Amino acid sequence: MIIAVASGKGGTGKTTVATGLALSLAETGQPVACLDCDVEAPNAHIFLNPTFEHRETVNQLIPAVDPDLCDGCGKCADVCQFHAIVVLGGKTLVFPELCHGCGSCTLVCPQKAIREVPKAQGILEGGPAASGGRTAAGIDFAQGLLNVGEPMAVPVISQLKKWRGLSDTDIVILDAPPGASCPVVESMRGADFALLVTEPTPFGLHDLRLAVELAREIDIPAGVIVNRDGIGDAGVDDYCREAGVPILMRIPMDRQIAEALARGESLVDAFPEYRDQFRDLHDRIVEQIVRQRVGS
Repeated sequence: MIIAVASGKGGTGKTTVATGLALSLAETGQPVACLDCDVEAPNAHIFLNPTFEHRETVNQLIPAVDPDLCDGCGKCADVCQFHAIVVLGGKTLVFPELCHGCGSCTLVCPQKAIREVPKAQGILEGGPAASGGRTAAGIDFAQGLLNVGEPMAVPVISQLKKWRGLSDTDIVILDAPPGASCPVVESMRGADFALLVTEPTPFGLHDLRLAVELAREIDIPAGVIVNRDGIGDAGVDDYCREAGVPILMRIPMDRQIAEALARGESLVDAFPEYRDQFRDLHDRIVEQIVRQRVGS
């Protein structure tokens, strides 16, 4: 089962939920993997304390033009939807930052003047996690890290989701980036359930709507966790009731929780009573998935 933990905005507590759920389930003996897909600012490792045993580079193939073979016909520029290759004054120019690596320019070049060369986009690293840095947690952890200056996170996320050994893992938890852009879509794609973390404020409600619409667009059942419960207003509760999206768990606004997280402690290490709540959350997610499948 693949659970994507997402939200419409940053700072709602996605990583708090993702790591708490991973640690709680791993302690029951279930094989669990946790992938930090927020490749522009990964921070789940702070709470899971992994030992990085594997590391690999993520490359994307981009066009390289041989000026001796190129006749400047412009067919490569015509086929590129992203304007990553243009012809000016008979000279073909490539803009790697815009290239999506589709390979169309290479295929249509009548002179075979274009070849694809690898360009490093980022890195993947992973290994076993440890709960609070004290005892083995039984979690296979991996994260992606986008290279500084690279504009596209999707290739790194896509490769991260193919991390070694995931086929042997019962539960995969994806800590998605914030928002509703392409990296979030790539993180959520193929998941069995979207766990949407929000806060009961007007900003939280606005971005929760976007996240729910995204989950429905890619046909993934979703449920909500209300973090910092007790602040704001009842707008999130009203919306979830009207939209038919279940609220599966609430985490109260608590200064002690904030202080523990600021120290780099996971929620379940700082407050062990949340272990049972996260296990109950998992059971409710399974119920929602079964209900969705039976209903369809």
